[in-house]
Amino acid sequence: MKIIGVRFKPSGKVYYFDPRDIDIEAGDYAIVETIRGLEYGLVVQGPKSVAEEELKYELKPVVRKASPDDQLTNVENKEKEKRAFEICREKIDKHGLDMRLLNVEYTFDAGKIIFYFIADSRVDFRELVKDLAAIFRTRIELRQIGVRDEAKLIGGLGSCGRELCCASWMGDFQPVSIKMAKDQELSLNPTKISGVCGRLMCCLNYEQVHYEDMRKILPRKGSKLTYQNEEARVNDVNYLTGKIQLKIHETQEDVFDLIWIDYADYLNQEARLALKEPVEKPQEKEKVQNLYPHETNDKPKDKGKDKRKRRPRRKKGRNKK
Repeated sequence: MKIIGVRFKPSGKVYYFDPRDIDIEAGDYAIVETIRGLEYGLVVQGPKSVAEEELKYELKPVVRKASPDDQLTNVENKEKEKRAFEICREKIDKHGLDMRLLNVEYTFDAGKIIFYFIADSRVDFRELVKDLAAIFRTRIELRQIGVRDEAKLIGGLGSCGRELCCASWMGDFQPVSIKMAKDQELSLNPTKISGVCGRLMCCLNYEQVHYEDMRKILPRKGSKLTYQNEEARVNDVNYLTGKIQLKIHETQEDVFDLIWIDYADYLNQEARLALKEPVEKPQEKEKVQNLYPHETNDKPKDKGKDKRKRRPRRKKGRNKK
């Protein structure tokens, strides 16, 4: 079965659809059927074949490839969204609601208008919906979003000086915990590890897998190992670069030297040393019996003689009286 990936916003999530027999490639615009109605989106992933068992849900079909008239309709909807934003903000001020309007979206067929807002608590906007429905004569949906979605819609610059990841390329928000900051040995000061939304920075999740893998490989602080035939102690570990700081030449007076080494190079060096054969000490030569005694000055030993001591014979007649 063939599928294509379509994105409706520049940094939005990618949704998959069934292209059927329509000739469409990545970079084209398409009109697709969604649960909200017809939508206009950009094809970011061209047709590819997948097994039906891998699909988690039934795919909606692609209605058609976008035509110049469809592109003109999309531009007109963008202009309508600006007018709807101003009208809705006026109605919010009229009803005195404690809410802040962030964005407005028209579906492609103008069958629904979605108003995104943020509020600290629940808001009773039933009268607001009635006023908007009377003005626009279509279905109205008011959707409350969180602070992370607010940053994604508005955009901005992060502490690194670059455009926010959520507003530029990140489709979905991944869970981030304070444990990640601890594993990466970062300062737990909220002002240093929080983004513009006030939550933990999403980039803490980018390097977490690397830190988890390096913790399984690199030695812990305080552990001992042998370096250049001397005992050394690990004083610090840099999990990002894979280097360790060793405390060497340590004496009883707490005097020592510090040196940074690459742990991968250290393991390779230890492996080379282990592969070398140990140097054998020369063994003492065994004394070999000389088979040619006439070639030496030593007198040959008589092999025929019996070396056992014999008891001397007693002389006869000595004990006679």
